[in-house]
Amino acid sequence: MMNRDECFEILKRHITDEVVVASYSSAVEWNDLNPRPLNYFSVGAMGLASSHGLGLALGRPDRRIVVLDGDGSLLMNLGSLVSIAAAAPKNLVHFLCHNETYEANGGHPLPNPKTDFAGLARSAGYAQVHDFAELKSFEQQVGHALSQDGPVFATLHVKKNRPLVYDYEELYKASRRVALKAALQG
Repeated sequence: MMNRDECFEILKRHITDEVVVASYSSAVEWNDLNPRPLNYFSVGAMGLASSHGLGLALGRPDRRIVVLDGDGSLLMNLGSLVSIAAAAPKNLVHFLCHNETYEANGGHPLPNPKTDFAGLARSAGYAQVHDFAELKSFEQQVGHALSQDGPVFATLHVKKNRPLVYDYEELYKASRRVALKAALQG
């Protein structure tokens, strides 16, 4: 098992001009580690990070889109796996933080914490699928995963996190969307 913040620290070294789509816990930690105009956080989007990522990937095929999703969130929108696979955007990389809980809603356990999300993505038809449980392996292979033609799916088996402070007003302020729009037009 890994720590999500350590995974994100490693990922941060590989992120340059990609758009990073995240919601809830992933958004909080990613923004703490790497605040930047090309981060996309959406209000009330539990379960929709993958769908927002798909829309951006289709709308901006010239940009790599990286989705930072949670297992509880993805369970709310499993159909997105099939939609993403059918659309087959080569520029989409979907990371799933699998900590076996609905973290943003109090850390309640998933109904089946042993769900094989990589297997679901593979069955849906993702072009590339990875499963990481060791930080060293993730560190060695993340660059490769980010460079593959997508859609790419990677499960990150992470520990339950420390309690996070969810400052939604700060995270979802309108100036972030303005900055993202400007960065995408520039």
